[in-house]
Amino acid sequence: MKKLAKFLLVIICIPFACVQNSNENTPLKRNGNKPKLVVGIVIDQFRPDYLTRYAEHFSEDGFKRLVADGFYNKNTHFNYIPTYTGPGHASVYTGTTPATHGIIGNDWYDRELKKTVYCAGDTAVQTVGSESRQGLMSPHRMLSSTITDELSFATNFRSKVVGVAIKDRGSILPAGHNPTGAFWYDSSTGDFISSSYYDIAALPQWVQDFNARKLSDKYLDSAWTLSMEAEKYTQSTADDKAYETVVKGKEKAVFPYDLKELREKNGNFKLLPSTPFGNTISTDLAIAAIEGEQMGQDSITDFLALSYSSTDYIGHGFGPRSVEVQDTYLKLDQDIARLLNYLDETVGKDEYLIFVTSDHGCAEVPSYMTSKKMPAGYYSSKNYKESIQTALTEKYGNGDWLEYYSNEQFFLDHDLIAKKKIKLDEIRQFVVDQSLKLEGVAKAYSASDMQQIEFTEGIASALQMGYHFKRSGDVLLVLEPGWFHQTSIATTHGSGYAYDSHVPLIWFGAGIKSGESYKRQSIDDIAVTLSFLLETKLPNGATGEPVLEVLE
Repeated sequence: MKKLAKFLLVIICIPFACVQNSNENTPLKRNGNKPKLVVGIVIDQFRPDYLTRYAEHFSEDGFKRLVADGFYNKNTHFNYIPTYTGPGHASVYTGTTPATHGIIGNDWYDRELKKTVYCAGDTAVQTVGSESRQGLMSPHRMLSSTITDELSFATNFRSKVVGVAIKDRGSILPAGHNPTGAFWYDSSTGDFISSSYYDIAALPQWVQDFNARKLSDKYLDSAWTLSMEAEKYTQSTADDKAYETVVKGKEKAVFPYDLKELREKNGNFKLLPSTPFGNTISTDLAIAAIEGEQMGQDSITDFLALSYSSTDYIGHGFGPRSVEVQDTYLKLDQDIARLLNYLDETVGKDEYLIFVTSDHGCAEVPSYMTSKKMPAGYYSSKNYKESIQTALTEKYGNGDWLEYYSNEQFFLDHDLIAKKKIKLDEIRQFVVDQSLKLEGVAKAYSASDMQQIEFTEGIASALQMGYHFKRSGDVLLVLEPGWFHQTSIATTHGSGYAYDSHVPLIWFGAGIKSGESYKRQSIDDIAVTLSFLLETKLPNGATGEPVLEVLE
């Protein structure tokens, strides 16, 4: 018994001794294929067909390398509506949908404040890095943790986590609630800035040094020219379509774009995000972040959240079949190749992990579709609101029944409804019935349906996964395929149809075997898979499933 007691005492004391004798600065050991650095790349408005349509002219070191040497989940979809940038980035990194993380749009109507709010807006903080208001941002409206948060917890906040993007929401939401830093573009100065939310009074020295290079000026003093001869752009329509955005100072939307001549007529630094150089400067900043923070240089896993925003600006302006979009992806291919080569040299091959995906796809231009005898169309939100308001007045009497309309959702005035002693379920159903009479509307659901019925498949399920009890509207519309709001831009996104929901998902680097899968995956599977790869807790609202082929 004495020998057994002594043996048990040794077993019990060994772990305690290890803890007592450990140095809090001793780096964690990497287990198996756990990477030194994770780089999450979200390409805004990136459709899977771009990888095949443009492949002939990609280099061997960019997209082709990712696909050839990585694992490609070819059937990855957003499993909720609406498919916008804010919800997309939040869902990729939280491993859940707007129903849980609360980012239900880029903007939405706040019933308590009686005004629209921005997904990353925060007037309680200050801009760091300029005098503008473009730094009044934080992730405070995101209600669940991210994989980047969980990595920080797992390493006792020794991991370096940095968000980089042109768009503030593309940097802030992925970086999570307590990162090393998040940085985005200030279109009034051409510099990258941050927020006092991150407990800083000044930008890190490496960001100040980066801004001092004046790269935005350099790029805007050049020209956007084609990457190859015009006749080789056979996967695009003619370089002059009526629906394309004509840049101020030009008569037609055609190449070349002399940015030095055009910049002052288009808001100076505001022009940069609408050119491929927005992606180039984001790559420049990503490399500067890795160098400045010494990311991937020790055994504790770091995380760089990089979002390429210019693909979205250009996609909106010119449409998915434009020469401008094709040329943007040819140039982005070069930026990605540059980033991969840099990671090979500084972090080491097989020492870093990359995933590449998108925050949403985009629709074909309706006028282009109709010219090809395909069903599509535009609707007027003004007409929708007037039609429903008129119907409500005729049914229930005078009153401003509609409080707001956005993101294909009607918000009713609950105070007025209560005052008139009308049952909320009843008036919601009335609006549903009237909405189905509107041209372009395929389906309509009431918030009562979203709250009382569990939908398990199809569009209704996608709506429910995007429906937040406190933030979403009273009636949710689903448009016919190919329909969207008539705006001054060429195309948009937001629906649950495949052109908006279907996005690429490529895994590349440490521990990833090359291959591909046609199994359907959901966007909330990404963060869950990363949790298992990095051996962290799941993000606290996670609803996704791991991609088993990546883990095996």
